[in-house]
Amino acid sequence: MPFTSQQGPLVDIIGTLEHGGIGLEAVHLGNTPEGAGIIFLDPEASLPEIQEALEAYTLYADTKIIAVALGLLPTTTTWALLRGGVAEVFCWTEVEKPVQIIRSRLAYWQALEEKVADLQLRLVGQSRCWLNTLRQIVDMALSDCQVLVMGESGTGKELVAQEIHCLDPRPAKRECVVVDCTTLIPGLSGSELFGHEKGAFTNAISTRDGALALAHEGTLFLDELGELPLPLQAELLRALQEGTYKRVGSNTWRRARFRLVSATNRDLLTEVHRGTFRQDLYYRVSGWTCQLPPLRERKEDIVVLAEHFFRQQHHIRQPVDRQVYDFLLLRDYPGNVRELQQLINRIASKHLGEGPITIGDIPRSDWPDFAHLGPTLEGDDLEAGIKRLLYQGLGLKEIKDQVTEIAKKVAIRHENGNLKLAAHRLGCSERILQMHRRAEPEMVKW
Repeated sequence: MPFTSQQGPLVDIIGTLEHGGIGLEAVHLGNTPEGAGIIFLDPEASLPEIQEALEAYTLYADTKIIAVALGLLPTTTTWALLRGGVAEVFCWTEVEKPVQIIRSRLAYWQALEEKVADLQLRLVGQSRCWLNTLRQIVDMALSDCQVLVMGESGTGKELVAQEIHCLDPRPAKRECVVVDCTTLIPGLSGSELFGHEKGAFTNAISTRDGALALAHEGTLFLDELGELPLPLQAELLRALQEGTYKRVGSNTWRRARFRLVSATNRDLLTEVHRGTFRQDLYYRVSGWTCQLPPLRERKEDIVVLAEHFFRQQHHIRQPVDRQVYDFLLLRDYPGNVRELQQLINRIASKHLGEGPITIGDIPRSDWPDFAHLGPTLEGDDLEAGIKRLLYQGLGLKEIKDQVTEIAKKVAIRHENGNLKLAAHRLGCSERILQMHRRAEPEMVKW
């Protein structure tokens, strides 16, 4: 898509790209983009117009966009483009081999999408934020960085760590060794990580390798790293910095080379400020950080996840009644995907026969609180609001329109900007909410 008046240079660039084997097809607003895209702009282009186009196209999670400038852009414009969803920005005349740059990006993104599609078979979800998370996981796995996976309990941190290990491109990597830091016992935890010599302490009846030795040439996954005691944090830091450690009861330094993946449901930077987590260890383990979204931020994945659990884990192929999905969508999940999975387990265990899964299969203990299913506004509060509108001189149509617009805004905000779920909650079409969003530029976009 061009945002430039320099038609001559633009035609030359397009010809060069096509000659280099990059097929181009014009896309206009209103079209559904497929695959990666390129926008052409010059320094005088209208940034608001570009941002409007980016907003329309980046709604599609699989759309990667390269911004090719026909002149040097101000730094503020470059950052605005990146914030708007552009994946790459460069000036055509300021780089060597611009065609190769674009071709390499397109090839990498294609390979990335293939890996993401495979990852989706195990880390299930189709929401935009989840797909972006999967892309980040692939990027991290293909690097050689230490990885810190953050997220609330039940978001799938251990599954992500295992997938990072599987995607790790080291040709001769060994296994992934898991250490749950919540189970480390003070005084013996050093043995869990570093191993011990025979007779090092009571009941040490034989020499034992620790997690570092077992993870040599593989991956060490430290689950709930924030629970690691401070004395052990110092020992771990030395092992990471030097690549060496001592068994408990030994004076011999041993070498261990592994990739470290850590996970925590704590805010480790806050723990650093409190003095309960070492700052130097934090920066050592967080070479690349990934924040897994809670289920409330990816509600559109609830149905997909439920279907996966019904079919893959319980081998239930019968249809699921729409009312069951309505029930699942309107619940809160403080335990995230793990809580949803356990709920599906209970429903599947109660379901009998060959018929569809219905709300009758929902255990009574999981029924909603019917006392809170009615309107949340008391009649007096609603009446007072209507009176204020009447005193302002509004008629019935104006009051109805205003209440309708407020309901749309509240529903969209409640569903974190997800128009599909907001429309389902309101019982209207998604198109109606799209029109509302365009009329409300100050609203948070999804």
